[in-house]
Amino acid sequence: MKILIANRGEIAVRIIRACREMEIPAVAVYSDCDRDARHVREADQAVHIGPSPAAQSYLRIEGIIEAARRTGADAIHPGYGFLAENAVFARACRDAGLTFIGPSPEAIGLMGSKTAAREAAIRAGVPVVPGLEQPFAADASAAEIAAAGAGVGYPLVVKAVAGGGGKGMRTVEKPEELLPAIRTARSEAGSAFGDSAVYLERRIINPRHIEIQLLGDHHGTVIPFVERECSIQRRHQKVVEESPSIAVDPGLRRRIAAAAASVARSVGYTNAGTIEFLLDESGAFYFLEMNTRLQVEHPVTEMVTSVDLVQWQIRIVRGERLDIDPERALSPHGHAIECRIYAEDPDLGFMPSPGLVRGLRPASGPGIRDDGGVGVGYTVPVFYDSLIAKLVAWGGSRPEAVSRMRRALREYQVLGIRTTIPFFLWLMRQPEYSAGEYDTTYLDRLLASRRESFNELDADDEDLAAIAAGLDAYLRASAAAAGQGTPESAALWKHAARREALRG
Repeated sequence: MKILIANRGEIAVRIIRACREMEIPAVAVYSDCDRDARHVREADQAVHIGPSPAAQSYLRIEGIIEAARRTGADAIHPGYGFLAENAVFARACRDAGLTFIGPSPEAIGLMGSKTAAREAAIRAGVPVVPGLEQPFAADASAAEIAAAGAGVGYPLVVKAVAGGGGKGMRTVEKPEELLPAIRTARSEAGSAFGDSAVYLERRIINPRHIEIQLLGDHHGTVIPFVERECSIQRRHQKVVEESPSIAVDPGLRRRIAAAAASVARSVGYTNAGTIEFLLDESGAFYFLEMNTRLQVEHPVTEMVTSVDLVQWQIRIVRGERLDIDPERALSPHGHAIECRIYAEDPDLGFMPSPGLVRGLRPASGPGIRDDGGVGVGYTVPVFYDSLIAKLVAWGGSRPEAVSRMRRALREYQVLGIRTTIPFFLWLMRQPEYSAGEYDTTYLDRLLASRRESFNELDADDEDLAAIAAGLDAYLRASAAAAGQGTPESAALWKHAARREALRG
């Protein structure tokens, strides 16, 4: 087997690592601006697939298929994002005689539609969020839309039928807000997913976002895993994930897991997937949607179960049977937290912060996992999602995991660009977060009340001088040992350390 990875950045690096452990050759693909990217350097082979815009490279199906042919790859892993949930791409792989490392095109097409997935959940006897069972017609009248809104009830949510990540999603509090929200959601969904269809769901007040990772093989076995808590969201986009959830006891865990497995079995689902639920204040849960791919937050599940999900994706398409103990999958060992490190400036409304990475010191030590995708000298481009790393902390308990994450965030240094590290340092200090007392609206409320800069230093000059001096000495020694570097480069670190080492 030889696997071509139809993706980039940190997830491509993650898949390459799995391939290397399984002694499977890995092929990277890259656009113009990714020529010197980390995933390109670490792969066994790399192929240029086009200009920097994703539509001309990572989203060009024929280019990906041709790259596989040219390199002799017989399987394609889509990662997440780009073509990962594209049924047309999965079918094109099959038609070309290539193994698509994921579910079947039919399952992607069915569960990739939120309305079709709702219907599947209903057939499986799983409760769903009250709402429309079909999307609005493109020519739906204002009167039809108003009647539908009244039928669902306010507050409600306008949701894109395709895609995810909060795109094409708008919360509506009053009837007069509905038409403008639908227009905006349709436009955003059309641009993001090539499908502008939207529908309505009742808004569950103060919910928690709980999801169940599962694996299904080609022999009829479906294994659900311990839940992930994904309630820390900014504008419907997850930014922190953890496992297990502080709000889920063993009995509820088994009920949610059984519901997720029931939905997957009802559609003959294979490979990795995630069923997402909303959990209300009374403890009732509702099916939300299914992600027919590997999730960004998969590392927290791996950390508390010691199961390599990417390797199992590969083993499943090779026809192997799942031999994971179902009890082990639902019995977490310790607690894990993931922070998504983005090249964004939290002081400027989380605007992207592309540019040259001039220095990098990832966090390390006991219980720390860094799924990074960039290196020193790499220029973070403007063309793609700004996620540059996933920082994961594991502890024997949730308080230990939180404490370990705080330490790791203080260690993690990225110079030359702004990142969300100062924001996460601030968040980890919030008493509600430490206590686990939050829901999907918590972070937006918290951010709305904040006025000070995330990048303000919170140590005195003497502390900063010591840190700067330590970094300065370390960089000078490293440069001397390598026979390279200049006083100017060390000075850059010294200046940056004073400004950035203890942000937030």
